[in-house]
Amino acid sequence: MSDRLAGKTALVTGAAQGIGRAIAARLAADGATVIISDLNEAGGVAAAEAIGHGAKAISADVSSPTSVTALFEAIDAEMGCVDILVNNASIVPFIAWDDVDLDHWQQIIGTNLTGTFLVSRAATDQMRAKGKPGRVISIASNAFFAGTPNMAAYIAAKGGVIGFMRALATELGAYGITANSVTPGLTESDGVKTSPHMAAFDFVEMLQAVKGRGQPEHIADVVAFLASDDARWISGQTINVDAGMVRY
Repeated sequence: MSDRLAGKTALVTGAAQGIGRAIAARLAADGATVIISDLNEAGGVAAAEAIGHGAKAISADVSSPTSVTALFEAIDAEMGCVDILVNNASIVPFIAWDDVDLDHWQQIIGTNLTGTFLVSRAATDQMRAKGKPGRVISIASNAFFAGTPNMAAYIAAKGGVIGFMRALATELGAYGITANSVTPGLTESDGVKTSPHMAAFDFVEMLQAVKGRGQPEHIADVVAFLASDDARWISGQTINVDAGMVRY
């Protein structure tokens, strides 16, 4: 679409499908060299091949410190440094509060919040070691604002992501690194299509200011903006992308 990200290297976690894949495709179309990281190794390779533009796939488990270290060692060896990090990897559950136990809680927090910390830690350390400014963009959820039922651990994790990005903006602004969150509404992604969330579209659309079903590309458009120099003066913010379902 443009060359506004030419010369940049972007890492998108959880990008084998859905919103992550749409983000990776958009950043590649805007000129970035994209690294797709996903626990689904075959899916990541397929996504990279489909996206083209020099996209690469490196399998990783964002909840594992060892796996994240190996991911960034590979990035350092092959590309030198990440300029843009998109924390997208996430588990999106649908589980009643009475069924939430400690194992479920720790699994969701481990991937959705701790994983965001681990990858952000490695990426921003790498950026600073190379003396390069950068972008950290984390995908949260408008469920944090709406208090959506059957998602207690998920909402807690995504609220943590929003707070973490605000803190990271303060910590890293002096290095020219911005940190922002994007909160999608219900989005017709691959994962949603095979989950109970699919049944909620009619209700959610009734609440939206703009009618229609959210698509992964709607989120990718906003991430591409935040990744660009056009957003160089934006940090510590939460951009809500849900057709005006939540208005604040």
